[in-house]
Amino acid sequence: MKPSLSFTTLAAALLLAGCQVVNTTSGGAVGVERKQYMFSMLSTDEVNQMYAQSYQQTLSEASSKGVLKKTGADAKRLQSIADRLIKQAPIFRPDAAQWQWEVALIDSPELNANCGPGGKIIFYSGIIEKLKLTDDEIAAVMGHEIAHALREHGREAMSKAYGISLAKQGAAALLGVTEDKMALADAAVNYGMTLPNSRGNENEADLIGLELAARGGFNPNAAVTLWEKMAAASEGAPPEFMSTHPSSVSRIASLQAAIPKVMPLYEQAKKGS
Repeated sequence: MKPSLSFTTLAAALLLAGCQVVNTTSGGAVGVERKQYMFSMLSTDEVNQMYAQSYQQTLSEASSKGVLKKTGADAKRLQSIADRLIKQAPIFRPDAAQWQWEVALIDSPELNANCGPGGKIIFYSGIIEKLKLTDDEIAAVMGHEIAHALREHGREAMSKAYGISLAKQGAAALLGVTEDKMALADAAVNYGMTLPNSRGNENEADLIGLELAARGGFNPNAAVTLWEKMAAASEGAPPEFMSTHPSSVSRIASLQAAIPKVMPLYEQAKKGS
């Protein structure tokens, strides 16, 4: 057996030994049903608390630099959009209704936004201003990021990293792996185990985010125009097979295929409003 395969097998075995199998969300209309492996000693509450501390530190630093925007048109837009999406989150996981949701806008040229564990949302002004995002497109971004939090992709990644760390500690002694072969094993785990799952997580966030936005009364077609804008702003990005994110072309195709599933939800939400 090749050392790289042995190492990957050991990593998986050690990871599974300390993990529980869960499905953090219901499938929804988009049908996200993948089972997830979470390290049993790393609870949802612990991860949420850890991230809440990091989030507050980020906001404190931004405030001290004068770049935390609590007022203004974009701050109000974000809060209004977030309120509508947050109302839909319990459809995927009921306990999200008890999360301490927060929304912050930081004045920065970054084309970035995120929603960390427990519902802590940050947008950077660059993504709104440079891409000239509509409310529907902001909802597409925010829905995607909220979906990462609902699916606990951060906790899942931490669980995986813990399993890999355990494997590294025992691999050399148990398998006689040399330093050079250990580097090869690291590459095998990285490209053969971590990256495909990361791309899968991105696809899950795309689909759940699409449904969240539709249920909130935002046009799901905006997800397509959003990624068209992102593609235009991201020329020279690495090939898909070496990236943790799907290419814009495959991402747009996946979204277009899912839009018919959520369009009735959008139309129903618009009638209700």
